Amino acid sequence: MSDRLISIGEAVHASIPGTGEVMKQLAGRGPGAYSEPSEPLNCIKSLIESQQADGADYIAVNLDAFGEKDPQLAVDMMVEYVRLVRKWSGGVPVCVDSSDDNVLKAGLREWYNTDRNVAQPLVNSVKTYTMANILPLKKQYDFAFVGLLVSEDKPDGAGGSHSVDELYSLAKEIFAAAVDKYGFKPPEIFFDSTVYPLAIDMPMEPGVPGYTHRAFETIKGIKSDPEMKGVHCSLGVSNCFRDLPARKVGVCRAYIEKAMEYGLDAAIVNTAHKYGTVPADPELVKMVDAFAKMNGSAEKMNEAMMLMGQFCQQSRNA
Repeated sequence: MSDRLISIGEAVHASIPGTGEVMKQLAGRGPGAYSEPSEPLNCIKSLIESQQADGADYIAVNLDAFGEKDPQLAVDMMVEYVRLVRKWSGGVPVCVDSSDDNVLKAGLREWYNTDRNVAQPLVNSVKTYTMANILPLKKQYDFAFVGLLVSEDKPDGAGGSHSVDELYSLAKEIFAAAVDKYGFKPPEIFFDSTVYPLAIDMPMEPGVPGYTHRAFETIKGIKSDPEMKGVHCSLGVSNCFRDLPARKVGVCRAYIEKAMEYGLDAAIVNTAHKYGTVPADPELVKMVDAFAKMNGSAEKMNEAMMLMGQFCQQSRNA
């Protein structure tokens, strides 16, 4: 594959069961937990260093699972984990990943709380209704950001979801504010049109396009817009294989390969799998392509459902 995928390592994420347990053990060690040698700290060190060795462009940290009951805990932990990334990443910048603006701000501040020269970090994510809280920080800190294409307004698209036009409009709104008002350059903007699991991407009403179709067509619209030339499109692609019985890495590889045809150039991934460089199984690409083309017609939906059924049956037989 000719175009290189910007790789955002996903391993330091509290929602991953094993990693979350290690993080819990580490936090439970009390004062000195993030500086005194221990097995949990060694595990986090290994996660950071292995992603750097795998060629990650960013190392994401997400601690939202700890903030569900105590938001301040996630803020405090993000400060500690940003320090660990800065210490052990070999210069790879952090991606501060949270749905809580206070966590994003704390992580961004801590990344620059050093006398060392550090690379520009990534902040994930900003929405149209939160950008006024985060984007003005550009005056104090140099950062790129992910614009998540979701809205507080009720979707007007078929089936009660955002249409491609609505998603594209959200991207235009974020882009205009970021560039014209806050001084971001287009390459510092990543758009995320969100990933929906293929296993349940089945519209319940006639004439409703699938989620994968909308995500991919939104990417195509953004990347073909001359006014937004230079922006990136990113997806948290691991969600695509949720609930599938087998071949999850293969499906993810196929999903990325197909999405890159639409303009995807960045992704939150398991860096060990070298996505975007190893060719995917053509049969799996064909299945993903069927979902990408599921535009609301009965014929397209039946094709996608048939291929998914065949995949699940073959997986069970295997």
